[in-house]
Amino acid sequence: MPVPIRPPRAAALAVLLLAALTACAPPGARASGAPKLAPDAPLPTTVPEGTKLIVGDPATKVALQLSGEIDDFSFAIEWANLSGGPQTSEAFRADALDVGAVAEIPAIHATWTGLPVRIVASRFRKDPLNHPTYELGVAPGVHVKTLADLRGKKIAYSPGQAQGALVLKVLKHAGLTKDDVTLVELPSTGDVYPNALASKQVDVAPIGGVNIKRYVTKFGRDGATTIRHGLRDDPAHLYVRTSTLEDPAKAAAIREYVAAWARASRWTYEHPKEWIAGYYVKDQSLSEADGQYLVGLAGEPDVPADWSGAIARHQESIDILAKETGNPRIEAEDLYDLRYETVGADALEGGTR
Repeated sequence: MPVPIRPPRAAALAVLLLAALTACAPPGARASGAPKLAPDAPLPTTVPEGTKLIVGDPATKVALQLSGEIDDFSFAIEWANLSGGPQTSEAFRADALDVGAVAEIPAIHATWTGLPVRIVASRFRKDPLNHPTYELGVAPGVHVKTLADLRGKKIAYSPGQAQGALVLKVLKHAGLTKDDVTLVELPSTGDVYPNALASKQVDVAPIGGVNIKRYVTKFGRDGATTIRHGLRDDPAHLYVRTSTLEDPAKAAAIREYVAAWARASRWTYEHPKEWIAGYYVKDQSLSEADGQYLVGLAGEPDVPADWSGAIARHQESIDILAKETGNPRIEAEDLYDLRYETVGADALEGGTR
């Protein structure tokens, strides 16, 4: 029997937010009142008056504010301050969200738990091995210099999230299995993983973003280190409920949003000073040094017009997770709405605004 997919406990913290969102969410019926848009029908290019999207993509919101594009949409946007797979899926189920920003794993788990979704935008990093999203944090006093040294170690593991899938990929890459290590189930939220490492609750944990820098800065004198895993971990997607794409008005609005999302991604790369000051310092309350570190870590974005490589890599993730969880194998291509494949790349041909 399949192993039930259990979202991290942190998802429960979103309940009050979702309740508030649901109060102002659109009804399940198509907003335009038009017939359903077939999944193989061409995307509409005109957004009817009165269309609204609820979008959970906080970073893009700030980028659009800073670039001056946030007021240029032909439809209304209600911004939901949530991100990550568990919160996004809960909002989808509550009919309180139209578009979510996540990595590659949430679409897989949504499908396995009976929530049909489709990816409508994909972004990567042009030099992903030198600009990883995560590094493996190593607890003080623990000897891990290579992936082979993971054998026998306690490793933080978060089912249903990108970090959890990364752990399984790393083990496979190292020629190890779950039986060769001890997986300690912990939600990969906030500074949970750095603290678990520092307290030696776990020996190894995938840590990302500013936590990489802060972990070594804070605990390096005690022997804390990080190593790179040597795998691609750079997917960033927008995804929506399949039912949302049946509404021609929303489908057209999503197309417009995907184009703006791509331009915003490029704008942040081309305007690092403004992005650091406006997002990392003002919005996220990080230091300018932290912001500079994160901009350097991210590198240059890649918004491809051809998703075939992304789909092939996504299939590898699905196959690993299906094997480890007992869930059925699904086709990665079925998770993508290929009508949107070139939208982001096409938007960048004209440059950022």
